[in-house]
Amino acid sequence: MSVPPNRKASPMTVKPSPLLAAVAVSLMLSACVSFGAKAPPQLLTLTSDASPGAGSMASASVTDAIVVDVPTVERTLDQVRVPVQVSDSAIAYVEDAIWADKPARLFRTVLAETLAAKSGRLVLDQVETGSERSTMLSGQLQRFGYDESAGAVVVRFDAVVRKPGSGLRKQRFEASEPVGTVDAVTVGAALNRAANTVAGQVAAWAVN
Repeated sequence: MSVPPNRKASPMTVKPSPLLAAVAVSLMLSACVSFGAKAPPQLLTLTSDASPGAGSMASASVTDAIVVDVPTVERTLDQVRVPVQVSDSAIAYVEDAIWADKPARLFRTVLAETLAAKSGRLVLDQVETGSERSTMLSGQLQRFGYDESAGAVVVRFDAVVRKPGSGLRKQRFEASEPVGTVDAVTVGAALNRAANTVAGQVAAWAVN
């Protein structure tokens, strides 16, 4: 079709494909939006050095059992990251150091397994028995991280034990492990050693 000399040709209008438009928007979003945190290289956990052997069993009356409760913690420990005590008023976190569970529950497991192995007594948690006639071991996990000024990890636990027919006893236990390199693997291993040291001290004290 010819265009008259006194009339300009109108520009051609091209409608974008809906599929191409959707792809373009998706690419733009992916460049600026994160769909979830990047997974850490590995998750840290605690293991007891004194766990009961495979096949070992224990039985006892309710009054002879020991109930180990999950320790209470302050807000800095009520999460899965590993705190760094930078100063009296400042907290940072070890890069890529993520616990598989909250430290209080991991420490409770180490404490219960250590107590069962060293005492030979039946050790339960609060879920398994709510009896007030058992020996109760509880407390507060005060410190569970790296102290920059000391160059070491610190585990501090205020243990409370209550035996049937007797009053409460409370004692503070603490262990530290020097750390040369502050990374997830090194700090995690040092905290595991310190946690086992404290658990062994608490186990010896609680059954006396």
